[in-house]
Amino acid sequence: MQVVPIPILADNYAYLLIDPATGDAAAVDPADPGPVLSEVRARGLRLTHVLCTHHHGDHSGGNVAIADALPHVAVVGPQVDAARIPGLTHGVGHGDVVQVGSLTVRVLFVPCHTRGHVAFVAGEGAHEGPALFCGDTLFVAGCGRFFEGSAEQMVTALFDVLGALPPETRVYCGHEYAVANLTFAATVEPENQAIHRKLAWAVAQRAAGLPTVPSTLAEEREYNPFLRVHVPALARGDTPAACMARLRDAKNAFRPA
Repeated sequence: MQVVPIPILADNYAYLLIDPATGDAAAVDPADPGPVLSEVRARGLRLTHVLCTHHHGDHSGGNVAIADALPHVAVVGPQVDAARIPGLTHGVGHGDVVQVGSLTVRVLFVPCHTRGHVAFVAGEGAHEGPALFCGDTLFVAGCGRFFEGSAEQMVTALFDVLGALPPETRVYCGHEYAVANLTFAATVEPENQAIHRKLAWAVAQRAAGLPTVPSTLAEEREYNPFLRVHVPALARGDTPAACMARLRDAKNAFRPA
C-alpha cells in the first residue's frame, strides 16, 4: 500500500491510495482533478475509485470531472448524504467495504462537521499500520468545525470510532492546518512540550515546502487538545463533550498574535 498526498486548492490535500500489486488506485477528495489526474498518469496507475468524505466543494468538487474523464471510476461517498455528493455512484455507510485492487477500504461514519461525513481506513493489519483518510473530522492537532453536528458527536467520532483504530494508524487529513492548530494548542496547554516540539517541526516542514501529514493517532494524543479532553488540566471538571465544545469555541475565536 502506498499513499501519495497531493496539495490542491489553497490548503487542501487530495490523496492517491495505491495498490502496488495491481496498479489500481483510489483518489480521496480530489476536488481539483487536474493535479490528481496528472499524478495518476505520471505513475501509470489505473484510477478505479473516488472516495469522497463529505459534500463540501473543496472535497467533492472534482467528482464529476473525474467521472467524465474516466467513466469507469466509481464515485463512493456517504449514502445518507447522497443528494449532496456530486456524481455519487456508490453510496456507503458505516462498516461497508470498498476494494481498491487487493486493498480493503473500510468506511467509518463520523458525522459532526457535516451530517453525512465518513472516513476511510485502508491497510488494516499491515505491518506499517493502517492509513486513515479522515477528511475534516481530525486534523494534525485539531478537528473540524461542528457545522452540522454537536460536541457530543465529535467526541463519539474521535474517541469511539477513530479512537478504536490502532495507535500506529497514520492520519491523512483534509487540510494543511498544522501550524495554526499547534499555535492554538500551545496557548491551551503551554507546558506540554510535545506541542512545542511538533510546532517547531511543522514550521520547518512548511518553510521547506513539505507537508505535515501524516501524523499518527498515538502522536495526536500527545498534542491535539481535542483528543485530550479527558486530561484534567484541559477538562477543568467538565464532561468530555463540554470540554470539546469549549475548546472548539476557543479555536473558532482564536487569532494568532
